[in-house]
This record gives sequence, structure tokens and C-alpha cells, in this order.
Amino acid sequence: MKHIVAWLIVTATVGVTFATSAQAYDGDWKRGRVYFRQVCTSCHLSTSGKTISPADRVKADWSAYLKADKHDVKGKTNHSVKYYSSREYRKSIVGANKAAEKYLDVPDAELQADIMAFVLYGAKDSDNPSRCQ
Repeated sequence: MKHIVAWLIVTATVGVTFATSAQAYDGDWKRGRVYFRQVCTSCHLSTSGKTISPADRVKADWSAYLKADKHDVKGKTNHSVKYYSSREYRKSIVGANKAAEKYLDVPDAELQADIMAFVLYGAKDSDNPSRCQ
């Protein structure tokens, strides 16, 4: 009987631990806005001469774009969207970009969720269409 009680306690503890750690991070749109404006916009402006704002697309387009993870279909730059929010990329521009330095230790998945939260918050069909400033 003691073994069964001990097994139930261990099982319940493990279950609670996994349930807690499996909760999805919702993303901080404000942090995503800082990163998007200071890293994404800055790079797009310097490489192509134009910015991309959240209000350029509707929520469904942003979701599909980020889920597809295809940044550059022409092959001139890294093809992965996730690469540009990765710690590897942030580390590569840390001397030239304050946001990259500020968020250097943020886990990649968290920063990607932040960016997603910002583009959805500011999408064309949102309540707060946002342009890059």
C-alpha cells in the first residue's frame, strides 16, 4: 500500500511539473515592438531602403509568414525568419545594435513569441494597426 501511495505522489508531482512548464508563453508585444523596430526595421531599411510594418499585413498573413519561417525566398540573406531573432544573430550584431545587446540573453522562443505578439497586435486588421517609426 505504501508503494502505491508513493507512486501516486510521484506521478502527481511529475504531472504538475510538466503541466506548469508546458504552459505556452504568450509573448510580450511591447518587447517585440522594441526588437522589431530596432532590429528588423533597421536592417530592412539599410539593406532594401524600405521598412516593413505590422500594418502591411493582416494577422493571418503574419501568422502564416512566421509559421513558414521563410525570410528571404531570393536567397540573398539567411532564409529563416527565426534566425534573425536567434541568439546567434543577436550576438553577431551586438556591437552595432542596442536592442540585440539588451535582449541577448532572452531565449529564442521567447523573443520569437514577442515579435509574433507585436505583429499581431499591430496588424492591418487589428484594433491597433502599427507603422514603423
